[in-house]
Parts: sequence; C-alpha cells; structure tokens
Amino acid sequence: MERDTEFAVSREGTTLVTLHEGSDTTARDEATAELTETLERLTDEGTIADWTVDGAEVYEHPAGPFDPYTITVGFAVTVTVTADDADRAVEIGANAIDDALERAEVESISYTTSPAASAS
Repeated sequence: MERDTEFAVSREGTTLVTLHEGSDTTARDEATAELTETLERLTDEGTIADWTVDGAEVYEHPAGPFDPYTITVGFAVTVTVTADDADRAVEIGANAIDDALERAEVESISYTTSPAASAS
C-alpha cells in the first residue's frame, strides 16, 4: 500500500486583461496590478500556495479613442496537493489550478507549460 505524499504542482501561462488606460505603460502596470491582486487573494484563501507575475505586454492597442487596451500578462502558480504518485499529483494539481483561476474569473488563459509536480 502506497502512502500519500504532498506535492507542489506548478504551471505557467498567460492571461488577457482588457482595460481602459491612458498609455501603454499605465495599461501594462494596471493589468499586472489587477492579476497580482487576484493571485494574492487566492493565496490568502489558501487556494494556491505560491505565484509570480512574469511581466506584461500590449497584445492589442486601442482601435479608437475610447477603445480598451488588451494586455497579455504572464504568470506562474503553484498548488499543494496530496497524491500517491507524481502522475496523479499532476492531474489533481492541474484541475485545482484551473478551478482556482476560473473561480477568480481569470479569463483567456493560455498555458505555456505542462503542469509539473515535485515532492514537498
């Protein structure tokens, strides 16, 4: 009988943030701040264990004077799960990450890495 082990499961990705700002710089700063606030809240709730925001780039400039910017923001998140092996931990952790980001209404997510598990 195998014993359950605690694993840290991490995944990197990008999300699109749409907002009205005055310049490229303020749009990138605001998009980064918005995602940071969301990830801090998820950490405080205990939903995710760790996170980083890896920068922001303008994805789409406004087409007109009152149109919004769309900013691509990179991130990495980690959850802690208990499983009997790394493969099962990856499955559980990937689902936990998806669920946490969905509940936090982080939209337009594109994962840039596969989930990876390491024993804690």
